[in-house]
Amino acid sequence: MDELLPYRRLTDDVCVAPQLTPQAMAEAARAGFRSVINNRPDFEEGPHQPTHASIEAAARAAGLEYRFLPVSGSYQSPEEIAAFGKLLEELPRPILAFCRSGARSTRLYVAATSN
Repeated sequence: MDELLPYRRLTDDVCVAPQLTPQAMAEAARAGFRSVINNRPDFEEGPHQPTHASIEAAARAAGLEYRFLPVSGSYQSPEEIAAFGKLLEELPRPILAFCRSGARSTRLYVAATSN
């Protein structure tokens, strides 16, 4: 883990991170991740935030699976939680999910895996 890829492990094969850049996608692939889930809406924090399209292009160029599931930081609906759970089932692992701080991705994980 480094400044470019400051992730936190939730399980052996699911990690979360704060906002990542397109440049972090190659580092994620080198770290062994196979999939990335972006939970942050575009322009949530203004025009300086990297767009999901730029991150997706870099992720795919690095050989990663990429999914965009933007959710609010204050509320995650049952439908969004179910969609996150489906991604956890379908995507190759290890998976790296990110948002502004990593908190909403963590909440989505906990809600999707609590039965």
